[in-house]
Amino acid sequence: MRIAIGGILHETATFMDRPTTLVEFERGAGFFRGDEIVRRFTGANMCPGGFIEAAQTEGFDLVPLVWTFAYPSGLVDRGAYEAIKAEFFARLERAEAADGPVDGVLLDLHGSMVVDGIDDADGDMIESVRKFLGPNRPLFVTTDLHSNHTEKRVRNADAICGYDTYPHVDMAARGAEAGRLMARTVRGEIKPRGAIRPLPIFWSTKTQVTAHPPMVEVLQRVHEAESRPGMLSVTIATGFQWADVADVGASVIAVADGDEALARRTADELGDWIWEQRERWYAPPLAVRAAIAAGQAAGKFPIFLADHADNTGGGAPGDSTEILQTFRDLKLRDALLLYLVDPQVALAARAAGVGNRLKTSLGGKSSPIQGPPLEVDAEVVAVTDGAFAYDGPMYAGLTGNMGPSAWLRFDDGISVVVVTAREQPFDPAFARTLGIDCTTMKYVAVKSAAHFRSGFEKLAGNIYNVDARAILTHDWGKLPYKKRTRKVYPLEVK
Repeated sequence: MRIAIGGILHETATFMDRPTTLVEFERGAGFFRGDEIVRRFTGANMCPGGFIEAAQTEGFDLVPLVWTFAYPSGLVDRGAYEAIKAEFFARLERAEAADGPVDGVLLDLHGSMVVDGIDDADGDMIESVRKFLGPNRPLFVTTDLHSNHTEKRVRNADAICGYDTYPHVDMAARGAEAGRLMARTVRGEIKPRGAIRPLPIFWSTKTQVTAHPPMVEVLQRVHEAESRPGMLSVTIATGFQWADVADVGASVIAVADGDEALARRTADELGDWIWEQRERWYAPPLAVRAAIAAGQAAGKFPIFLADHADNTGGGAPGDSTEILQTFRDLKLRDALLLYLVDPQVALAARAAGVGNRLKTSLGGKSSPIQGPPLEVDAEVVAVTDGAFAYDGPMYAGLTGNMGPSAWLRFDDGISVVVVTAREQPFDPAFARTLGIDCTTMKYVAVKSAAHFRSGFEKLAGNIYNVDARAILTHDWGKLPYKKRTRKVYPLEVK
């Protein structure tokens, strides 16, 4: 049994004016070809790591093609997408010419990629692979929890296996699940049949964290449905609201063994329950000062502020300044921001040198929406070239690079890690390379929505998602949708 693997991953924030080019894919989580995929992801908590695990346990051979991941940003350049897609199929054609047809394809996608001129880019890729394979060879797809799923995807894939968890700590597990289902399908043991139930819901980030209520209850129902006779897989997708596409929003996908009617009933059952409970999935935006006051009243430190409107993991620029300005206005001490994206200041800090002072304009350079730059007189406490290894669990087994970076301290108690790469903090590992012990801080703000919890939650006294001034606001009524066709809760539907 020979199974081809590969993927093109991007979470596209269409309200960003920063395009995603081929260079962004090469600089992101990486661009890996052929056996590089196996070397990079063996033992790693990513879907290709799960594909590799399944190949080992189920006894099939891998045909690695292309896997690439660009960090979230604006529309993907059409030429970049077509170039990656062309290489994917060229490698697949060469593999089949050399050793005969593959028995199936395991395809790793994000689920909210938008290409210039192709709103459902994930659906386009799935449909293209289906046309190559024909109707009889299986295609299994792994996707992110934050997918804007469509009927096209479900119609063309044998099964879509989405992440269960947020933060995403089960990526390898979902890859392994897809790999096991693939092996069973090729062996003729099962015949997957899928169905999708769209949900007109904009799901708040705060209520998606799967280790806590109310989301933990959703996952309990998902797993109960998966355990029923005849069921193979159930996926809940909470959607990605910052993509202006027709099918933006949540959905349920159910996959049954040879019984599309069972898959439909299961998807509708879970979808009906989610819709009936819709008020539980919404959390009104919280202001920065209100969150700090609530944390101080609770008296549990450090207080973590999730700056989700400037979440670089969702495509935001990462240079909004409202939280830093609030720290200054309140004259807070032992306050830290991870990370502010400002390559100019990072390089200037390195040039100034450790122990010296730097007068500079910090942040607020990407867009007026992000707030004005802050004029600071800061001490350069530490600098780094940006290389580090993740602590996990989210990216266990992988390394990262934030580019030239620095720890700056100003106003007698406010610290900020200034970085070059637009990447959110998943764990304290990078901060430690600069000598920062996050447990000594009373206030920690992170340019993240929830993934930071995978490494920081155990350190936090309290956590608050705040809607500071930034492009990816969670006050969705402010977003200038033009293509969205669904009326959704809590905007137009109550």
